[in-house]
Amino acid sequence: MRPTRGAHSRAPTKIFSRTNAFPFTSPPAPPRRRAAMLRLRLRCHALSQLLSSPSSSPISQLLGYHSRLLSAAAPVVSPNPSFAVEDYLVSTCGLTRAQAAKASAKLSHLKSPARPDAVLAFLAGLGLSGADVAALVARDPRFLCAGVETILAPNFAGLTGLGLSRSDITRLLSVAGIHFRCRSIVTNLHYHLSLFGSTDNFLRALKRNGSCILSSDLDRVIKPNVALLREFGIGPCDIAKLCAAQPWLLTCNVERIRAMAVSVEGLGVPRGSGMFRHALNAVAFVSEEKIAAKVEHLKKTFRWSDVEVGIAISRAPNVLNKTKEFLQRSLEGRVRPRSYVVKFLKANGLLDPDRDLYSVLVLSEKVFMEKYICPHKEAAPCLAGDYADACKGLLPTNFRFT
Repeated sequence: MRPTRGAHSRAPTKIFSRTNAFPFTSPPAPPRRRAAMLRLRLRCHALSQLLSSPSSSPISQLLGYHSRLLSAAAPVVSPNPSFAVEDYLVSTCGLTRAQAAKASAKLSHLKSPARPDAVLAFLAGLGLSGADVAALVARDPRFLCAGVETILAPNFAGLTGLGLSRSDITRLLSVAGIHFRCRSIVTNLHYHLSLFGSTDNFLRALKRNGSCILSSDLDRVIKPNVALLREFGIGPCDIAKLCAAQPWLLTCNVERIRAMAVSVEGLGVPRGSGMFRHALNAVAFVSEEKIAAKVEHLKKTFRWSDVEVGIAISRAPNVLNKTKEFLQRSLEGRVRPRSYVVKFLKANGLLDPDRDLYSVLVLSEKVFMEKYICPHKEAAPCLAGDYADACKGLLPTNFRFT
């Protein structure tokens, strides 16, 4: 005889008892989406408790939380052969359908959301927004497969030990998340933070360099380049400033840097001088042909000798970066009028004949007037008016030299 239906009927299964953090009664067959969200809430809740607990260190908190998360969510985590990665990326990670289609190819081996859920909980505990998480996963889908207990949590603990705040680590994830799942990131950052002097300086350079700094071998690429810069007399502070402006100097071939430094010396800027860094920054990755063409243009535009060009570059290396249009405006508005004044003063014995023109050009208009116009009101009463006319593009008779 068949038993009656009522004798073996079951009440809906309680996934958690009333004493648990998230009690609710599930229907006999909970939807996949509801189960996924439950797992994620459980993990986020457990992680936030661990990260905010004052009773233990960040290292012990993070290294121990993953096993607790897994045990907390155990009733609902099980391998699912029909796990739809693309749908998960859209519904849980916030990717667009196009992004998810592209990213899912790198996650085709996933059979359940267990590991991605743990990673998302870890990111939520760090304070990443949904948009930040979506951007990170779109750039590096395999981040969802990183081991929380073996990679992410230890890296977080190591970076915290270096003095990075949680907001610093969040910024690092946004810029170079792919490197966060590499065990070498703590060692690399320890060196780079010392080199750049601060977290902000390093993160700015990292953003400008597309995180290539962290991709380059520390011992075979980065350190030899830094050693070469020191060889040319650039001190630690100047190296930090130079590499912040030109971070690819850390990652390019060391012989290329040597060639650029030699080129700077050839332009008249001695190694060890305060302007060597600025000159190296000005010629960074500019071909020898273009540098030579710019030097010739300076000579032609301002009628400078090789010595005068060398003086100009050694005192203001960024003149090599100026466009022809800028140089022409400078010529008409400042260089030509002041050169007339200098020649006039020298011709009349009112100025040291060894005074170079460039030292006059770099002065502000106020200082120039105080030093070269006003002191000669009695000896050369027409000088101020002639200078004003020259600034307007006129050529006064007193400034006509044979």
